[in-house]
Amino acid sequence: MSSPEMPRRSTRKRQGSRLPSSPKEQNVVVDSLWEKMFDEMYRFKAKHGHCNVSILDAQNKSLGRWSSTQRCSYKKNALSSNHLQRLNSVGFVWDTQDLVW
Repeated sequence: MSSPEMPRRSTRKRQGSRLPSSPKEQNVVVDSLWEKMFDEMYRFKAKHGHCNVSILDAQNKSLGRWSSTQRCSYKKNALSSNHLQRLNSVGFVWDTQDLVW
């Protein structure tokens, strides 16, 4: 009795699924993701009047996590001056403890 032949997997990579290989390509990807999230922050501020997005906000979970990451980068002095200036320009809250009353 012969066993049924297993279908072969395609060895071709899916188009568009290639990861960036060079540091320059990686920077482009990171920068475009940063821009996307900054645009989200800008829209959030326009709608809500502030930039204090909670990581617990179910509707803005990714923006809340991104905001937290920006604060951590700032505290580690790892945020680029361009990103720092842009976040300051929209009134980004660096220390959420300052808002507690």
